Amino acid sequence: MPLTKFESMLKTNSIYFFDLVEFEEIIIHYIDAGKHSLAKKAVKLGLEQHSQSVDLKLLRVELYIFENELDKASSLLKRVERLEPNNDEVFIQKATISSKTGNHKEAIIHLQKALTFTDDKVDIWSFMGMEFLYLDNFENARLNFAKCVEVDFEDYSSLYNIVYCFDMEKKHEAAIIYLNNYIDRNPYCEVAWHQLGRQHFILEMYEEALVSFDYAVLIDESFIGGYLEKAKTLEALERYQEAIDNYLITLELDDPTAFAYVRIGECYERIEKYEAAVSYYKKAVHEDPLLDRGWILLTNLFFNEENYEKASYYISKALKIDEDNSAYWRRYSEIKLKLNFFEEAVSGFENCLALNDDSLEIYIGLTDVLSFLGEFNDAVKILYKAQKTYKNLAEIEYRLAGLFFILNKEKYGFNHLISGMKIDYNYHVVLKEIYPTVLDSQKVQKILVDYKKANE
Repeated sequence: MPLTKFESMLKTNSIYFFDLVEFEEIIIHYIDAGKHSLAKKAVKLGLEQHSQSVDLKLLRVELYIFENELDKASSLLKRVERLEPNNDEVFIQKATISSKTGNHKEAIIHLQKALTFTDDKVDIWSFMGMEFLYLDNFENARLNFAKCVEVDFEDYSSLYNIVYCFDMEKKHEAAIIYLNNYIDRNPYCEVAWHQLGRQHFILEMYEEALVSFDYAVLIDESFIGGYLEKAKTLEALERYQEAIDNYLITLELDDPTAFAYVRIGECYERIEKYEAAVSYYKKAVHEDPLLDRGWILLTNLFFNEENYEKASYYISKALKIDEDNSAYWRRYSEIKLKLNFFEEAVSGFENCLALNDDSLEIYIGLTDVLSFLGEFNDAVKILYKAQKTYKNLAEIEYRLAGLFFILNKEKYGFNHLISGMKIDYNYHVVLKEIYPTVLDSQKVQKILVDYKKANE
């Protein structure tokens, strides 16, 4: 064995002769094994014994590139090219250097030259496909990967890349045509059926997707990805118990994942089996305590069941993981309002605004809590801030009217009351809910009656 003989030589410091083919086998073995220091020793010794070998020089270039010594690699390549100007490997290595320096267009030019000097084109097409991907040129990338698949139908890496290109081009119908043609020639390929199902799912053709995923898992009964996609499709078809069954299969095939636990919990929640849903959400957060989605699902379930104490506990868990999520702060405020913790509710709404969640519901919620706490001037400031985004809204005008009447600024109160009535007269009932003393005022009652009569 050349390898055993070479390693024996290194241990004894002896010098043995190897022919050129033996050196190439030894070097390639070490490169593939990631033992680059031994590969370098073999190249050095090989060139001492076969100083004119272009193949050994090209292997040295490969090692230079791996160690990012690109100037040395380029310099040696120029010398090799002078010796063998039609060597495809020279241009492949040039392309590798160009790619590593981010010059993908130049890499493609080198690869096109390499194609003219070799009959073994598959690896070059694959290389070119990747270079076109770097340039976001998905059509040319796809065409190169398709050539690889034509030569080797089991080149699943290229098949995945073809579908990825179709996805990026949003050409899902074209992807379906391509995959159906592929399956006609290779019908027992679970990868192709799986990818076909994905395309149907994206187009919301759920029945067709389900058929594809069924074939994928029939061909390979241990195909976890097939079961996961099948389960998601069954969810989309509202066949939740069947979805649960398929998610459970994935748990049997591999270590449990928080993702699967969450999806099972959501299915149970949709069929109103809330205890089972809670159980699986808890399994999800046990599996991955940093999965904020698990904590928020627990929060929402208990909120909907009006168990606000537990909802409060779980929302705090979610916020510890992602305190920059305005949706979590909104839910936090809603929970605190239900528990009559008004200062905390204010804090939550303020965090929403700080995170640029300036939806009308946030402004209104914060205004109403501040009004309840007697912070009337702060409530007015919030509404004026809201008006910069939301103009001519009855929700804002009536609240400003109520606040100004409470603050004994009747002129401003009447102005906003009239503005509110012009927008939506019937919405004035909001005053009864939030500022009942204002609506009881005879002056306010009179203007409401007079306005109604004038506009009948």
